[in-house]
Amino acid sequence: MAEMPLIKLRGISRIYGQGEAMVRALDGVNMTVHAGEFIAIMGPSGSGKSTAMNVIGCLDAPTDGHYLYNGVEVAKLTSDQRALLRRHYLGFVFQGYNLLARTSALQNVELPLIYKGLPRGQRRDMAAEALKKVGLGDRLHHDPSELSGGQQQRVAIARALAGNPQVVLADEPTGNLDTKRSVEIMEVLRDLNRDDGLTIIMVTHEEDMAQFADRLVWMVDGRIERDGPTKRPEPSVGVLEEK
Repeated sequence: MAEMPLIKLRGISRIYGQGEAMVRALDGVNMTVHAGEFIAIMGPSGSGKSTAMNVIGCLDAPTDGHYLYNGVEVAKLTSDQRALLRRHYLGFVFQGYNLLARTSALQNVELPLIYKGLPRGQRRDMAAEALKKVGLGDRLHHDPSELSGGQQQRVAIARALAGNPQVVLADEPTGNLDTKRSVEIMEVLRDLNRDDGLTIIMVTHEEDMAQFADRLVWMVDGRIERDGPTKRPEPSVGVLEEK
């Protein structure tokens, strides 16, 4: 028996506005994601890639179509149930690091675990472990102002990882970084996918960063134009520590 897809989109459309102001951001999108995949979504501005990410992340609801997560029709969930799905199964990484200033890396990573109601000791341990996974085990008590841009994005990745999600959704995770730091962030994501089996769906406009993924989905005018494998670069040795 074939393995059930983790995520299944069928005929997904998202329409904004009405009449002459109507915009069809997604137009009948079909996509299947299996556990353990690393997918890059690319396309020109206005292609619908960020809208697709928002629908998958339950940050936006489709106008038409079916979205199944682990076989469950997301449209049939209540708003509270969708919030629980986001909280327990999905992790988010954005272009802006969205870290709290004057708050340590450890406390930033701990924040979503507070909303889960976990006791302080447990969430501290989970946050510390997540930071070690991204190569920041010696930066637990540094504030964002004491960290480079690449290190701040690693903290944001650790925050997404802390709750042990099934899927990490990364929206332009290297958009604010130079090439060297961008490659280091992509190596972190690649290692999490390869070594931990984490499912990653990433939106990017950078073709060289997309090459770190196993699969490339190319969108144009709200539709998927191409969907196929990418050529992954040879892995480097370990995750580089920034000084």
